[in-house]
Amino acid sequence: MRDEMDGRIRPARPEEAKQLSDLAFRSKAHWGYDDDFMERCRGPLTVFPGNIAEGRVFVLEDRGRIRGFYELSGAGSEKELSFLFVEPGDIGKGYGRALWLHAVRTAEVRGADGILIHSDPHAEPFYRAMGARRVGEVPSTAIPGRMLPLMRFDLRLPARP
Repeated sequence: MRDEMDGRIRPARPEEAKQLSDLAFRSKAHWGYDDDFMERCRGPLTVFPGNIAEGRVFVLEDRGRIRGFYELSGAGSEKELSFLFVEPGDIGKGYGRALWLHAVRTAEVRGADGILIHSDPHAEPFYRAMGARRVGEVPSTAIPGRMLPLMRFDLRLPARP
């Protein structure tokens, strides 16, 4: 992380759902997808107040601004990282890594053996660097016929990023 970062990760608040949805949209658009593609992704990139109220969503605040967030869901021993997004101008500053490490700790506390990630192809290198491995592909919920990398992080392994 940057030396001067004074960020903290906290549970999101239901009234932040639209702000987080907009952040997810901006972050996905960072990869250069066209307008039609992005509009098809708007629904799947929506953060719901109910999910926030259930304690699934955490935000990273730094210097009074939300810089990124993640959503972790699942009731069993396998959790799913539904979202992990960082403001486009803050990509590469350590916020994603901080959110990832927090998600791993949260999954461990919640009794998980592993974390599944339906990754954007552009995010796959990040998850690999964090220790996840590709275990297959899953269909996109936004674009018929498009396949996404399915990644898994095994919490039973001793190594941590």
